[in-house]
Amino acid sequence: MTDPLPIATSWWHLIEERARLTPDRSFISDEHGRAITFGQYRSLAEEVAAGLAELGVRPDDVVSWQLPTNLEAAVLMAALSRLGVRQNPIIPILRRAEVGLITEQVGSRWFVVPGVYRGFDYLEMAKQAIADRHCTIVVTGDYTSDRELSLPRADPSGLPPATDPGAAIRWYYYSSGTTAAPKGAMHTDSSVMASTIAQIAYIGLQPDDLCPMPFPITHIGGIMMLTAYLRVSSRLFLIETFDPVASPEVMAARGATVLGTATPFFHAYLAAQRRHGDAPLFPKLRQLQAGGAPITPELNAECLRVFGTPIYNQWGLTEFPAATSLGEGDPPEKFNGTVGRMGPGSEAKTIGFDGIVTQPGVEGELWVRGPQRCQGYVDSSLDVEAFDDQGYFRTGDLGTIDEDGFLRITGRLKDIIIRNGENLSAQAIEDVLNEHPAIADVAVIGVPDDRTGERACAMIVLTPGHDSLTIGHLAEHCLAHGLSKQQIPEQIGIVNELPRNPMGKVLKHFLRAQVAEKRSSP
Repeated sequence: MTDPLPIATSWWHLIEERARLTPDRSFISDEHGRAITFGQYRSLAEEVAAGLAELGVRPDDVVSWQLPTNLEAAVLMAALSRLGVRQNPIIPILRRAEVGLITEQVGSRWFVVPGVYRGFDYLEMAKQAIADRHCTIVVTGDYTSDRELSLPRADPSGLPPATDPGAAIRWYYYSSGTTAAPKGAMHTDSSVMASTIAQIAYIGLQPDDLCPMPFPITHIGGIMMLTAYLRVSSRLFLIETFDPVASPEVMAARGATVLGTATPFFHAYLAAQRRHGDAPLFPKLRQLQAGGAPITPELNAECLRVFGTPIYNQWGLTEFPAATSLGEGDPPEKFNGTVGRMGPGSEAKTIGFDGIVTQPGVEGELWVRGPQRCQGYVDSSLDVEAFDDQGYFRTGDLGTIDEDGFLRITGRLKDIIIRNGENLSAQAIEDVLNEHPAIADVAVIGVPDDRTGERACAMIVLTPGHDSLTIGHLAEHCLAHGLSKQQIPEQIGIVNELPRNPMGKVLKHFLRAQVAEKRSSP
């Protein structure tokens, strides 16, 4: 394997260098049967940049865009980088309220949307979201059939030379909003590209790899994967909408060597293999990669048994993407619960509730610093609480760091249930409940209690064949697995499924609102 291309200060320069070195090597394909090489990626991006420039897009404009995971989105990212604009990818599931807040905060001058897509009118939503603000809407197409690239294109010969943005803000990414309203993190080209450091250093990405991208390319993981595969000259297969039955079959047919990226996806791959029978559905598969949500030891063990590879878990945040990763050669026991080590050039520490750095293996809030850290929030009032004067970012995640430097995520600082003045970790309770044979999925939330302040409520998806679960049975299970009496959930809610964002994280604020609504109902 040749050495990966280095991280520079310009994402566009990375695209140019890869196109210069391997112009005819395959890079991106999508579900419409379209495929382009690294050289074609650069050329198409320049044509689209010229088309956008003819519409009036200028360097340093803010361009928001909300497209599905397909070739248009990947090329648009590069075209906007070529023009030197500040771009704001927006996850497609967000609607008028969130889109209005985001585009107003970043000061969008342009908003690129797909018109009507999968039955939803993005154009009409965009008109409502931007209201009377000075923002031009660009519609890309209907996405209903095999087609030419559905973006404005023109002769790029008149484009001015590309400039190096240096440390200028070029990306606005908004958090997934699992606990509150989304927050906008400001990134440079260098910081988003640095999100590939741990992955490339530890996982061993190879030029012959083909990896499907089944999550929104507008997530910060989208730029991470594009950058990693540009650096190594690997191939990407874009999945517009992940279907748990159909998508694994398509991925297998394309010859996927790497699969990801969160718990719901791995369950779909396992189910597809069971339907397929004893012969490997993914004969070329060599690695499973995760990010976005914790992976249970049980799921990891099942994937190892069925696919012959453990799950290489990674951890990061929108503000600090892909901070850690497990890697080839790591001890097997590290795959059961840890998310690997910090990438080269990055540091982490755990801070206890007393504000003091904890010892190895002792839980605390994870503080991190390194080259992929964002430059701050769009709402600068959030910066004071989020960053310290030494460059550390307070992640809000609770965890431990062992003597070997491997991190284990134990919960969220805001996901602590305070019962009778005692802090209870929702994730610690969930880890035990996930071992119950009647529980297919579970999320533990804190709900108000007049006597204790808060009580633990377990929102449970039952496994097929089970139609009920009592508090008594749940308590017996918890005690048998080492939980204290204080940690046993005092309330159960049975649901058909847990609300999750596209990266697999449970949206607990939806569950809390659901429980509160039932409590207030007569």
